[in-house]
Amino acid sequence: FTVTTCTKYDWRDAGDMGHQIYDTMLGMKPDFFVHAGDIIYYDHLAPYVTHIDVARYKWNRMFGFPYLRDFLKETPSYFMKDDHDSWDNDCWPSMSGEMGHFTYEEGRTVYDEQVPMSDKRHFRTFRWGKDLQIWMVEVRDFRSPNFEPDGPDKTMWGKEQIEWFKRTVADSDATFKIVISPTPMVGPDHIWKGEMNDNHADLGWSHEGDMLREFIGNQKNMYYICGDRHWQYISRHPETGMVEYAVGASTNQHSTPLDNPDTAMHQYYRPHVGGFLSVTVDEISGTPTATFRHHGVNGDQYNEDIRVSEE
Repeated sequence: FTVTTCTKYDWRDAGDMGHQIYDTMLGMKPDFFVHAGDIIYYDHLAPYVTHIDVARYKWNRMFGFPYLRDFLKETPSYFMKDDHDSWDNDCWPSMSGEMGHFTYEEGRTVYDEQVPMSDKRHFRTFRWGKDLQIWMVEVRDFRSPNFEPDGPDKTMWGKEQIEWFKRTVADSDATFKIVISPTPMVGPDHIWKGEMNDNHADLGWSHEGDMLREFIGNQKNMYYICGDRHWQYISRHPETGMVEYAVGASTNQHSTPLDNPDTAMHQYYRPHVGGFLSVTVDEISGTPTATFRHHGVNGDQYNEDIRVSEE
């Protein structure tokens, strides 16, 4: 399967055809595809969304691109939302701000219109064969305000989702368990971004982040894939051993470097390139194996990370 994130209309790289990655991934014929959030950008120009009709226009415009349209005709797909396709940058449900007549609840309404699914909680798990189970988590709808003091009552995932996650992981007998999230949990994050406390890699979310990292790190063959970051990386958390794969931005124009000198956690790091992540789960010489590959927009392989089942 393949995963991408951060598909901004203004920074597409194939003109009127859209984003090149979709044509590239179509040629790879993945079994399924996951978009890990920031599908469109309400809060950026061309145009800045101030009304629900403009929000719908942005969705229709993005999904009218031939490369994306042709890819979705052939590929089972799952979509997730982050801040820019929920409402505003680094947003939460009770956040106040300036989006004209466009509200967070209307952003949620438009998402449900454009990405229909049977369970409106937006967190879900699905099995893909004997060796793979996927968890897709919701990081916006249940979160406390970002600047609220850290502690046991501050939550990004919400009590119901955390209980569901732990229960379904315990019930799973899949060889590989992969969590896909719109936001990082290991990082590191930009130094300046850490002050804004928008993800579990930031100090303002340490209490819940530490609990989730410990839980994920204690599971056999569990790995974490995140969107949102505009650079590609693999990081290993030094205390828990949790491994995180950042997909990176979808185009070279959208990519940025990490603004943080503390890169000791990185096992792979590549800025200034767009692309996507592919994951192959197979049995090699009778042993279940997961292979994670970072690609450029034209499919060039930048890195390969092979994980053999611990069982």
